[in-house]
Amino acid sequence: MFARVAKLLRPILPKRWRSGPVVPVVALSGVIGVSTPLRPGLTLSGVAPLFDKAFGMAGAKAVALVINSPGGSAVQSHLIFARIRQLSAEKKLPVFAFVEDVAASGGYMIACAADEIIADTSSIVGSIGVVGASFGFVEALKKLGIERRVYTAGEHKVSLDPFQPENPEDVARLKTLQVEIHNNFIDLVKTSRGARLTGPEKTLFSGEYWVAGTALGYGLIDRVGDIRAAMKERFGEDVLLPVMSPPRGLFSRFIPRMSSATQLADAVNVRLTDDIVSTMEARAIWARFGF
Repeated sequence: MFARVAKLLRPILPKRWRSGPVVPVVALSGVIGVSTPLRPGLTLSGVAPLFDKAFGMAGAKAVALVINSPGGSAVQSHLIFARIRQLSAEKKLPVFAFVEDVAASGGYMIACAADEIIADTSSIVGSIGVVGASFGFVEALKKLGIERRVYTAGEHKVSLDPFQPENPEDVARLKTLQVEIHNNFIDLVKTSRGARLTGPEKTLFSGEYWVAGTALGYGLIDRVGDIRAAMKERFGEDVLLPVMSPPRGLFSRFIPRMSSATQLADAVNVRLTDDIVSTMEARAIWARFGF
């Protein structure tokens, strides 16, 4: 009798009074390694507290990651991947990754930290590769009558300087580094996905990306779906999905250190400038996937 009454009352009770399996949710959104006060991205230092909170939640049955990232820093991607795997092993909790718009490049690397990857039918997945981009301003400097002067100690201290002619040796060294990083990425995907990978290696690791249906056929994801349906199917209709939220507040980190209105204005101007540059960089990365 009590169970029937509780079931009837459950929909109208506050969430904190409800009972049921708990699966904490950590949202991982943005360009990896690009982070400013106005446009936070993904770094290990930024998401580590959320992971600690999620994996440390009493009664948790699993941890869910909601990923929406076009990639970014290879180092930060791997650090986040490693932390997820470490906490999963320590707490003995399975991890589920849910892809929203994009889990590409470093975003897909993070998704590989999950025991199961689930994507929306229109999600973009893949881009297992390494990219580096720059500009060349040599001819522009000539037209403007500007002379570039650089003084170094070390034969290769200035490499791929956009204000100097491109040096083929510098390009060759860069490509060597990229190949090594790419091989590390490939090994990580192979280890994480194992026998589930069914696509040809030349295709899978070409840097190409696909919509979820094709990615499923290649074994890059495990199924097509959404977080609520998948978690209810796995843990029951009563499953609770509390979202781990970071502390907010644009100026909370630096207002206490400002002793005058002038200092505050200067700090805001510097951070706004940094944010504009970071935003342009982030937009360039998102644009590769049509976003």
